[in-house]
Amino acid sequence: MPEQLLWAAEAMMNGLMAGVLYALVALGFVLIFKASGVFNYAQGVMALFAALTLVGIMDGQVPFAHLINAVFGTEIHHFGWHVPAILAIFLTGVVMVGLAILIERFVLRHLVNQPDIILFMATIGLAYFMEGVGDLMWGSEIKTLDVGLPQGISETIDEATYNWFGYGFFIDRLDIVATIIAALLVASLTIFSQYSKQGRALRAVADDHQAALSVGISLRFIWVLVWSIAGFVALVAGMMWGAKSGVQFSLSLIALKALPVLMLGGFTSIPGAIVGGLIIGVGEKLFEFSIGPLVGGATENWFAYVLALVFLVFRPQGLFGEKIIERV
Repeated sequence: MPEQLLWAAEAMMNGLMAGVLYALVALGFVLIFKASGVFNYAQGVMALFAALTLVGIMDGQVPFAHLINAVFGTEIHHFGWHVPAILAIFLTGVVMVGLAILIERFVLRHLVNQPDIILFMATIGLAYFMEGVGDLMWGSEIKTLDVGLPQGISETIDEATYNWFGYGFFIDRLDIVATIIAALLVASLTIFSQYSKQGRALRAVADDHQAALSVGISLRFIWVLVWSIAGFVALVAGMMWGAKSGVQFSLSLIALKALPVLMLGGFTSIPGAIVGGLIIGVGEKLFEFSIGPLVGGATENWFAYVLALVFLVFRPQGLFGEKIIERV
C-alpha cells in the first residue's frame, strides 16, 4: 500500500478519535437545547468546573483555600487525604446535580416563558460566574488529572497495522476509551430521549413551556433533570480532555469547537452530535494532511468553521436537525 495512503488512513483514524471528544462536549449542548430551545453557552465552563472539582476532590484540596487564607491569615491548602478516583467521580457527579438544582432555583425558575435571547444571555452570565467560582474554589494553576485511564500509544493497533501494512499506526489508548464511553453515552441518551416518559416530557418542554405546564409536566423537575444529565456529560468530557491536555482554564474553549459540530449534526439530535463530531474530526485531520502543507498549515484552527458555514447556507437545520416551518 502506498505510503501516502497509509499516512492518510492514520490521520483519518486519529480524526475519528478527536471527533468523539468534540461530540462529547456537543452532547451537553444538545440536551439543554432540547429542553429549553436555547444554546447553553455555559456548557464548556461546566466541563471545566467538573474537571476542576474532580481534581480538587481527588487531591483533598480545601475549597476556597486562597480566599480563606487571605481573609483569616491561615495557610490551609489540603485536608491531608487523597480520594480514590471512583469515589471522586461519584462525588463530583453529586456536585454537578447540586449545581443543576441551584441553576434551576436561582436562574431558570425566574425565566419561564421569557424570549430565547433572555435565556441565552442568562447562560452567558452563568458561564462567567462559574468560571470565577471555579477559580476561587480550586485555584487557577494548571492541574494534572489522572483517574487511571490508559494513555499512550496502543501497542496492539501499532503491532497489528505494522503486520498488515508494514507501518504502525499511532493511536492513543485514551482516545479509544473515549470512543467507547461516548458510544455508550449516545446509546443511553437516545433510548432515554425516545422511549422514556421523562424523555417525552423533555421534548414537550422544548416545544412550549406553557403548554407543558398546562398538561401537568413539572418544568422544574425537567430542567433539573436535563441540567444534571448535561452536568454528567460535562464531567465525562472534562475528565477526558483534562486527562489528555491537563485541567486549565482554556479547557472551557472546547465549547467553541462544539459549535460547528452542532451546526453539522443539528441542535436537536443526539446521534447528530456524534456524526457531526466525527465529520469535523476526520475532515480537519485529512484537510490538514492534504491541503495544510500547501497553505502553510494550521488549517485545523479554521476548517471546522468554514465547513459549518457551508452547511448553514445549504442545510441550516443540520444533517439530523428538525426543519421548523412557521405559518403566519
